[in-house]
Amino acid sequence: MYRIFMNCTFLLVAGLLVLSGCTKSKPDFTSMPKYDAHVHIYYPGAGFLDQAKADNFKAIVIILDAYDLTWSKQYVEQQKKLHADRFDYVTSFTMQGWDEPDWQEKTIAFLKSEFENGAIGVKVWKNIGMEFKDKNDRFVMIDNPRFDPIFDFIESQGKVLTGHIGEPRDCWLPLNEMIAAGNKNYYSSNPKYHMYLHPDYPSYEEQINSYQRMLDKHPNLKYIGCHLGSIEWSMTELAKVLDKYPNMAVDLAARIDDIQLLDREEVKTFLINYQDRILYATDYVMEDNQEPEKSIKRVHERWLSDWTYFATDSVTTIRGTETPVRGLDLPETVLNKIYRQNVEKWYLKKL
Repeated sequence: MYRIFMNCTFLLVAGLLVLSGCTKSKPDFTSMPKYDAHVHIYYPGAGFLDQAKADNFKAIVIILDAYDLTWSKQYVEQQKKLHADRFDYVTSFTMQGWDEPDWQEKTIAFLKSEFENGAIGVKVWKNIGMEFKDKNDRFVMIDNPRFDPIFDFIESQGKVLTGHIGEPRDCWLPLNEMIAAGNKNYYSSNPKYHMYLHPDYPSYEEQINSYQRMLDKHPNLKYIGCHLGSIEWSMTELAKVLDKYPNMAVDLAARIDDIQLLDREEVKTFLINYQDRILYATDYVMEDNQEPEKSIKRVHERWLSDWTYFATDSVTTIRGTETPVRGLDLPETVLNKIYRQNVEKWYLKKL
């Protein structure tokens, strides 16, 4: 047990000392087993997973089609040699060769080998819908029929499709109208993904509709929508999508500062109502060219800050700003699901 009881009241009844009431404390940060369900590790050392162990975390390491897959996988193999028990990994596949007749066959063969190597799922990234075009200069969307055999294979293997499709709604606004400070910082540094600057690209609504059309075609496919399924701006609207697709869950990666700007009770109610379908995640990136001590310190502080927000009612500040936000003080059962059990249920199939 990792909870304690304090401020207990005892009564003397018929000569017996009877426990009449206690105030139950919340589990503390280090004692509760936890997962960060969305990290990217491009670093050969043990520092990140050492810190994860100290903070009682395990990790889901995700590979992206943003980089050469062989290059990305070398770090997974290096981490396996160091801390195989502290993480699992989600693979990806390349869009290179999309227009070739054997692309589907090659992709399925690659995924088969990845599952045999231990991959627990497959990631599709925002280059689908926002960057990659076919030979006719048309954007390839995630509901394109050429993906169907791939997704059927993933489903047949009992694996999960993890999707970063679209971006936060801020992405389609000018910088000075964006709501979240983190979004302003990201898109000011990454203008090629700032859709306000690219009005000829597919719209926000087209991105959201594309993955819903994909799920319509694959109703039994387990799908985890990264970044709150790119519907971070309204828990009501996100709830509608989750209600429509019972085999869909979402992670919180890089969107906690977005929901901290919403009404506190709206967010708390949503997390309680959909407690079986939310995965705690940060989208933390550790790269080989970073100063490892500073990077590890940063993720530790992020984990602590997020824990304060979810587990207590203390007032903290939204990351990167001085904006105060009161913690949600979620029930212990909900914390257990968001931080651990939902990873075991959706990714690891332990529950």
